[in-house]
Amino acid sequence: MLRDRIATPEGKREYVRTLFATIADRYDFITVALSYGRDRAWKARLVDLAAPSVRTRALDLATGTGDIAFAVADRGARVVGLDVTRRMIELADAKRRSRATGRSALRFLVGDMMSLPFASASFDLVTTGYGLRNVPHLETAVDEIARVLASGGQMLSLDFNRPANRVVRAVYLAYLTVVGGALGWLLHRDPDTYRYIPASIRNYPGAEGVVRLLQARGFSRVRYYRVLGGLMAIHHAVKA
Repeated sequence: MLRDRIATPEGKREYVRTLFATIADRYDFITVALSYGRDRAWKARLVDLAAPSVRTRALDLATGTGDIAFAVADRGARVVGLDVTRRMIELADAKRRSRATGRSALRFLVGDMMSLPFASASFDLVTTGYGLRNVPHLETAVDEIARVLASGGQMLSLDFNRPANRVVRAVYLAYLTVVGGALGWLLHRDPDTYRYIPASIRNYPGAEGVVRLLQARGFSRVRYYRVLGGLMAIHHAVKA
């Protein structure tokens, strides 16, 4: 069962790597489809909250095909987009080359957010869209983000929430299971492909839990913004 395959950190690591390699070429379509076209607006809100400038050194984790990285670069920041899936980076880099004007300060790398290939205090801003929920060990990923951030640097994350209300949570997860299963079957002939989303949410601490974790790992001014009535969340924290 899918639940058993992602029950351990190592099992989740292997499953997620295989999954995102499988869906990379359809990733842009899926993010639009599952959000009913709202995904870009949510990411734009995250970038507005970050308010990057020409002086900002930024790192976008789990960059996918680069939506957030491009948006931050458009504000003049120097940006590195990192993803563990090579095909995602190939697609992001193809976008970068096709939009070469003004993209000289943007580059994409294959790498693991559990072990970032950067020196400590290398960045003023770390962003991620749908990244924290997918790591095999959340505390390790948060520690790595804190390590590469300079003092006073910002961390912002957009992700699904795990609603605290049991009824709302049950309906939400059931909806994602049905829709994800249908999309998985239509696109990949495997209904479990996008059923991973509700399965991962079940093991996620939710917005309040992520706030407590960030506070415990050395971040200050931690808060989250409700998105889609609280079904999604944007976290915003500052390294103390």
